Amino acid sequence: MKIGFIGGGAMGEAMIRGVLDRGLSAPDEIGVTDISVSRLAELRKIYNVRTNEDYQPTLEGADIVVLAVKPQNLAEVMPRLKGQLTEEQLVLSIIAGARIATIADGIDHRPVVRAMPNTPAQVGAGMSVWTASNEVSQRQKEIASSILGALGREIYVPDEGYIDMATAVSGSGPAYVFLLMEALVAAAVDIGLPPDMAEELVLETVLGAARLASETGTPSQELREKVTSPGGTTAAGLQKLHEGSIEDLIASAVSAAYERAKKLGSS
Repeated sequence: MKIGFIGGGAMGEAMIRGVLDRGLSAPDEIGVTDISVSRLAELRKIYNVRTNEDYQPTLEGADIVVLAVKPQNLAEVMPRLKGQLTEEQLVLSIIAGARIATIADGIDHRPVVRAMPNTPAQVGAGMSVWTASNEVSQRQKEIASSILGALGREIYVPDEGYIDMATAVSGSGPAYVFLLMEALVAAAVDIGLPPDMAEELVLETVLGAARLASETGTPSQELREKVTSPGGTTAAGLQKLHEGSIEDLIASAVSAAYERAKKLGSS
């Protein structure tokens, strides 16, 4: 499968690595274009893929063209792609906030998949939510699914509106978790634990809790209740979190991220 990448940033690199690790493409079947010459040299050295400063060699013969540029660069990129794609080529966009209609109109090309992967995709543990325009064939959907699956897990949704919702949850979610980890480490150090020990305790606790939920399939509420003994240490800690209305804060954070995602998509 031949893939052309427009943009070689962190998420683009994650896709390249995942595709190669899964054997979906060979290095010589992958072309990359990026505004940074040094970035192209780095990707070529690490993955032995084809790189070019011009768009045409990257687009030519590609089964899939991945748009992995920053949102602020999309307006500059679209005119360069307009009229350069064949009907058989699939465009897969991972550009945050960019709607299918915006991309399809901007490049005058209808078969477009829009996906929202998150940062854990960089280590093969991502969560991608995606949808497709009506012109995308079933075979192309299967290809898109395989590529996104190389980043971790993927979910297809029939309504593009779910992408903005996913952006607020799985897209921004890692930052919420990192903030919680940051706060836990700071609190652990404050009560006297050495910083390196605090870091390890928090990291392994978060990893273990997520793995327990994933492997058992037990709802998070049930898991929380099982670990909370009446009058115990966990109950005392949770009481403080409830007093601080942590549930309301999280709901407000997700709502704010969702509204921002919708605004970015309409601009």
